[in-house]
Amino acid sequence: MTNPHGWAITRNPVLDHYHRLPEIVEACVQDRTGNNEPEGFRPGFHFPELDDRVREYFAAAAVSWRLLDDFRGLRVRLLDLTGNPATQTTKSLASLLIVARAIEHVRRTGTPVMLVTPTSANKGTALRDAVLRALDLGLAEPHQLRVATISPAACRDKLRRGRLSTDPELRALNPVLLFEGQQAEDVKPLAREYVRKYAAEWSGHTGGRMWFSLELANYMLADTTRALFEHDAEPIAQGEVRVHAHAVSSAFGLLGYHTGRALLEATGDATPAQRPESFLVQHLHTPDMVLSQRFGSFERRNMPRYAWDRVARLYRQDQDPCFPYATDSPSEILDPTFYTHRPLTSQRMNEITREFGGGGIVVSRHECLRHYAAVRLELARAGLRMPEDPGDLAEWSLVMAMTGVREGVERGLIGRDRTIVVHASGTYARSDYDQLEDGDLHLVRSVDDVATAVGAN
Repeated sequence: MTNPHGWAITRNPVLDHYHRLPEIVEACVQDRTGNNEPEGFRPGFHFPELDDRVREYFAAAAVSWRLLDDFRGLRVRLLDLTGNPATQTTKSLASLLIVARAIEHVRRTGTPVMLVTPTSANKGTALRDAVLRALDLGLAEPHQLRVATISPAACRDKLRRGRLSTDPELRALNPVLLFEGQQAEDVKPLAREYVRKYAAEWSGHTGGRMWFSLELANYMLADTTRALFEHDAEPIAQGEVRVHAHAVSSAFGLLGYHTGRALLEATGDATPAQRPESFLVQHLHTPDMVLSQRFGSFERRNMPRYAWDRVARLYRQDQDPCFPYATDSPSEILDPTFYTHRPLTSQRMNEITREFGGGGIVVSRHECLRHYAAVRLELARAGLRMPEDPGDLAEWSLVMAMTGVREGVERGLIGRDRTIVVHASGTYARSDYDQLEDGDLHLVRSVDDVATAVGAN
């Protein structure tokens, strides 16, 4: 079928289901999967009452349900989570809810809050945008609500410049730290150890509280609304089999989605028989969830052996359809956003896949480029713009997911008679934003460097 030009259902699932937040919170906090938040300050799960300013604050949480062209006889839908132009990723939904909790804590107690988070880029961008929205709307004052982010140097080009960087006061209060260590994932223990070691000292100087906000439940709150939104937009019919495809590092999004499905089942709005399959898409640098799904282990020795093709100048394998048949490098970094090894969420995701079905695939840049022109045209018909030159693409999540679906269907990894739902969790070009300048950044290598950069103000 041909997609009617511009066809989409756009809603705001956070506002639509704001009244259900206590119920959603209860479901999310019961699941301790992947809990990696250190002991320390948590602001609680209280949210501001809805007024005009709070509604405007959450306006950036719009989500769209888009019809894509059929592929090889399978219906395809796009769950578009990229609607906030200031971030263009799904991290906006979670960040708005996280910062809203901080706002409510400030209102209730008068105590300032500084969020501290490690991030490959997108999570930090979204938290900074949410903080700026809150400040611009007068929901908090600059010294009451702040954020410090720590990103790997490999992700520098993905960091966005905005008023938190250009305004001298806001730049000092909301530092952006760039970690120069060799392992990108080390930003996580670095940030965690900084909060553990320095939070009390910082609080003593400022009177504020420091919140390490990486806990899974903080993100599941927003991701749960994906299932509620899908049910509002196009409910799953009895007998229909859907498969949800998502480019993942730790699969927070799919875990939250399944929590949302469980809520629908608990209220009688859906049945477990309607629960979709999950299809994970990863890249070769961090294929850990697919490895765990396939072999019950993260060990890379289970990956297929690649042989060098001198003529094509590519590495090739034909033994395992869940891994790229061709790649420039068996360990290539397609997008540094996906940097998590041995994710704590993998076991839970494996359980969900075993119970409700699904699978996974690892894709290469070579495969993404092979599908790029067709994917770009298909998404354009659905209203999503992508650069003509893939070299200008800065965020590959959506292209990875679309490529994984195409390869998965062609290789028989996705079953017949399915409706495929692709989670558009992120896509943007370098021309969509201004990059942070050298003067906007603090280079760090150690916990003490972080303490110096954040300061005591």
